[in-house]
Amino acid sequence: MRIILLGPPGAGKGTQSERIVERYRVPQLSTGDMLRAAVAAGTPVGLEAKSIMESGGLVPDAVVVGIVADRIEEADARNGFILDGFPRTVEQAKALDAMLADKGIALDAVVEFVVDENALVGRIAKRAEETAAKGQPVRKDDTPEVFKTRLDAYKRQTAPLSDYYAGTGLLRKIDGMKPIDDVTGDVTGLLDAFREKAAS
Repeated sequence: MRIILLGPPGAGKGTQSERIVERYRVPQLSTGDMLRAAVAAGTPVGLEAKSIMESGGLVPDAVVVGIVADRIEEADARNGFILDGFPRTVEQAKALDAMLADKGIALDAVVEFVVDENALVGRIAKRAEETAAKGQPVRKDDTPEVFKTRLDAYKRQTAPLSDYYAGTGLLRKIDGMKPIDDVTGDVTGLLDAFREKAAS
């Protein structure tokens, strides 16, 4: 079960990812976590990333893909993995494809959570209001202004991945505006079908 989750911030990827991990016993791979672990472990690619970050640079795609390549070799990822937050651009997707092809690994699906952006902004604003009403600090990411900035960045950089993966035949769209449990049902129905097909 090797899948990529796509969708704008607030689409519910994190919640659904946790449920996929629990049901299918495959790890969710976060590039941030992988980067920190590679640096801490002192792997060759981790040391390269460390020197770039210490000089204030952005870690290039080739180094990030190298870190993903090392991580999917670990025992817990042998039966599959979930990538959430990577790739972020079409260029990263192409680099990921090349790396997986070198390893003889194929993705099973790219699951995109389709949501209404105006409804998402409203949802975030409501959550911020409810948090403030309880006297709790509102996370910076939960302010409508910051959220809109993140949404704009997603549309510029990451939304083109939908067309890219549609062109490969891997893209499957899920209605992310449904209740959470209904979205889970749609996701597991899709993934169960892929698993049964692979087993036959």
